[in-house]
Amino acid sequence: MPFGHEDLNSYALVIGESLIDIVSRPGQDVSAAEHVGGSPCNVAVGLSRLGRQVEFATQFAADRHGEMIRSHLEASGVGTTFVSPAARTSTAKALLDENGAARYEFDIHWDIAAIATPHVPVLIHTGSIATFLEPGAEAVAATLAGASSVISFDPNVRPGLITNPARARERIDLFVSSADVVKASDEDLEWYAPGVPPEDVVRDWLSRGPSVVVVTKGKEGALGACRDGEVEIAPHKVDVIDTVGAGDAFMTGILDSLWSRDMLDGRLAAITCDELAGVLNDAAAVSALTVARAGADLPTRAARDAYVAARA
Repeated sequence: MPFGHEDLNSYALVIGESLIDIVSRPGQDVSAAEHVGGSPCNVAVGLSRLGRQVEFATQFAADRHGEMIRSHLEASGVGTTFVSPAARTSTAKALLDENGAARYEFDIHWDIAAIATPHVPVLIHTGSIATFLEPGAEAVAATLAGASSVISFDPNVRPGLITNPARARERIDLFVSSADVVKASDEDLEWYAPGVPPEDVVRDWLSRGPSVVVVTKGKEGALGACRDGEVEIAPHKVDVIDTVGAGDAFMTGILDSLWSRDMLDGRLAAITCDELAGVLNDAAAVSALTVARAGADLPTRAARDAYVAARA
């Protein structure tokens, strides 16, 4: 799809991996279900389904799995101008436990060039494997260096792919310091700073420059911090099918809510605790709808609005 939007001053650029999640459930045979995934890919699709203009810088091959990804992106309205070719499309075997929680085994290659867009996006989002796996991680860092857009980052740590933990932590520090919005899970923070309370890591990261730092805590909800203070929310209770894409959906909900509140135009640094609580609850709604369905199947704006109206 060629680059082009009705409003070239109001689009998001998402940078990162796209892959095929091969999901296997307990007792299931080897013919597991295949879903398009990858943390940044899920965010790109999620934002587009919520009505946002999105360009996605990613990499996949001209093979069966690559065509699955391309069709998925185009069906969701995601721009594919910045797709880099690959020898084969990356995959992740998602092994689910009896509670629907996923453990991943990756076959992934990440090698893209720095992105030069013809128009400045209002938002640049990145994270996960794309920010630490070489050689593409260098290109991601170069793209963000000096960017005037609002930047969001989700480390979404994949320990099985990290061969140099010290270097990976340095990269996380770099992206945290470059970002305006950071979201991580409590599992991410336990890997990043073992034994350190998540609240302490959140406060440390906030001191490094971001306007908003959020940690999701599964069944315990989420904690958000801004310069005005800290807020916690309870999780939305739903029947969980699986947790694939739950964190990406929460990230998507944060960004969409900030966008709806006109906080991507310079007002983000002044966000209040009350506003942040609203943002986190909006994000929890998007995540709740996602875990209630198989795979990383993020909701449309209509589905999200109907869910919120029903809760009200």
